Amino acid sequence: MTLRLLFAPALLATATLASVHQGNGIKIGEVSADSAVIWTRLTAAPEANWSGAAFLPPSLPAGETAPAAKKAPTNEENRQRALSLVAHPNSQLPQGRTLAQMQGALPGAAGSVRVTLRPADGSAPVETAWTAVDAARDHTKQFTLRPLQPGTAYRVRVESRDPAGRAGAVVEGSFRTAPAPGVAAPVKFAVITCGDYPRRDDPTNGHRLYDSMRRAGVDFAVHTGDVEYYDKADPWATSAALARFKWNRLYALPFPREFHRTTPVYYTNDDHDILTNDCWPGQTHGRLTWAEGLAIWDEQVPVSPLPYRTFRYGRDVQIWIVEGRRWRSPNNAPDGPAKTILGAEQKAWLLRTLAASDATFKVLLSPTPIVGPDRGNKNDNHANAGFRHEGDELRRALAAHKNLITTNGDRHWQYFSIDPATGLREFGCGPMSDVHAGGYSPQPGDEAIQKFFRLKGGYLSIATQPGATAAASRLLVQHHAVDGAVTHRAELDAAGKLLRAGAP
Repeated sequence: MTLRLLFAPALLATATLASVHQGNGIKIGEVSADSAVIWTRLTAAPEANWSGAAFLPPSLPAGETAPAAKKAPTNEENRQRALSLVAHPNSQLPQGRTLAQMQGALPGAAGSVRVTLRPADGSAPVETAWTAVDAARDHTKQFTLRPLQPGTAYRVRVESRDPAGRAGAVVEGSFRTAPAPGVAAPVKFAVITCGDYPRRDDPTNGHRLYDSMRRAGVDFAVHTGDVEYYDKADPWATSAALARFKWNRLYALPFPREFHRTTPVYYTNDDHDILTNDCWPGQTHGRLTWAEGLAIWDEQVPVSPLPYRTFRYGRDVQIWIVEGRRWRSPNNAPDGPAKTILGAEQKAWLLRTLAASDATFKVLLSPTPIVGPDRGNKNDNHANAGFRHEGDELRRALAAHKNLITTNGDRHWQYFSIDPATGLREFGCGPMSDVHAGGYSPQPGDEAIQKFFRLKGGYLSIATQPGATAAASRLLVQHHAVDGAVTHRAELDAAGKLLRAGAP
C-alpha cells in the first residue's frame, strides 16, 4: 500500500527523526467562542503498518452458503458471529500473527505531550504543561484550552517526547474560534455520517469526502456517528483491542488526518461505533461491553463534559448536538410516554435551551432521523413506529421554532423531508462514500414527505448569509456529492420560510 502523504515536508522530517510519533495526527474539537479541545495519540511509528497481513474472512454460520453471505446479516446473525469469534479469538488473524502485525496496525507509545495555541494577531499564546499520555486510554490525551478569544484564528502546535525526555514528533494545525453571539459573521459547516474503513473510496488516502470538505473551506464539521463499524468484518471488533485497532487504522489515513489538522469537528456517537447495530444499554458484542464501547468513544474523540451540548456561532446560528444511545429504552419495549431515545434530562435540556436562544437560525444535529421516512422494518429511531410517541412529541415541539431545521446521519442516502403534520424540515446528509449508499428506495406515498432523495454518498453543508439585520439573513442548506458537487439546494429566510428548494 503506497501512501500519498499530505503533511507538510517540515512536519514529515520532524516525525521521521522523532523518538515517538503522532501517527493519528491531531483532532480539534468542541470549539466555542472561548475554548477548544485538542486531542492527540502517541504512536510507536509515524505511519500505520500498511504492508502488514490481511485479516481472514469471517467463517459462515453453519448451513449458510456463500451467496446468502452477501446479504446484510440480521442482528441475531451478527450476535451469533460475534459469539463464535469470542469462542475462537484468533480466528480472524493468520496463524502466528499478532494484532500489531496486521495491515493498518498502529501501536501506541508511552511519552508526554504539550499543546501551544498562538493567536494570529500575535497576542499571548495559550500553553499546557507537559502531560503524559494515558496508556490505559490507548496512549491518548486531550486538553481543554481556555480562555480563548472569540472569532480568532489560532495556530496549533502539539509537541511530544518519550519517557526519557527525547524530542518526538511535532504536529501543527490551525482553527478559528466561534464569533461572539452579537457578531453577524458568515458561517459554513458540514454534516457527515457513516464512514467505515473497508468502504472508503480511495484505498490509499481514505474517504475522498474529507478532501472535498477541506477544499470547500468549511469552518467546522459535525460527525453524527457510525465513524466505525464494530459489527462488520475486517476485523469484527469483538474486544476492546480490536475496537481500538479500527480507530487507529482509520485515522492513520492521510485524508482524515489532514482534514482534522485544520478543521474543528464535533462528534456524536451512534450504534455501530459504540457496540453493534441498533444497540441499547446493557448489551454486549462478543467480549466488548457497553461500558467499554462508551469509554473507547470518549477516549478517541474530543469530548465535552456532557455528550449533548449546544454551540453559538455569531448572531445568526446556534447548533444543538444530541446523543441517542446512552439513555434510550430498549427498541423492543412497548411504545408509550415512558419510552425514550433522548432520556428525560436531555430532552428537557433541549427544549429549554431552544426556547432560550435568540439565534436567527437553529440547527439540531441528530444521529438518527426524526422525520424520515425510513424503512418499514426499522424500529430504532423517531421516524419508526416503535418510538412514535416521543417522535410525535419532538416533531411538535421542534416545529414550533419556525427558524429551526433538523439534520441527521445514520441513513445511507441523502434526503430532504417535510413532516406533513407539523411542517418540521429534516435534511439527511448521506454516507461518506457512494459504495456505502443503499438500503432504501422511495415508497408509494413518500412524496408527501420526501422532497429530495439521492441514493449516493456525500455530505451536507449549512451556511449563513448575514443581512444588515438578523431579519434579512438567509440560511443555505446544500447536499453535496462525494467530490463536493452540489446536488440539491434549499434556502430559508429568517422567519423560517422556504424560499426555494431543488436542483442547483
